[in-house]
Amino acid sequence: MEMPATRLLYDRKSAAQQLSISVRSLDYLIQQQRIATRRIGKKVMVQHTELARFSRGNHTQPVRGNVDNRPSHPSDVHGTLHQGGPDAA
Repeated sequence: MEMPATRLLYDRKSAAQQLSISVRSLDYLIQQQRIATRRIGKKVMVQHTELARFSRGNHTQPVRGNVDNRPSHPSDVHGTLHQGGPDAA
């Protein structure tokens, strides 16, 4: 009985299936540079070795997290709670 050959590259959908996550979650991981990609033309591909590397680790942080450094709550825009208008002391 012959073992199937390991694929070298996976498109986003196949890579997400291999990790048992959604394509959107994979996109967040790619954006956060937690998973490296390769491009072939317009197609974004993930190497098998990269999927294996990622799957071996423990990932305690949320996938989406604070992707673009936006405050997690509107009141945190300036690092403290906003109290009063622009002339407030």
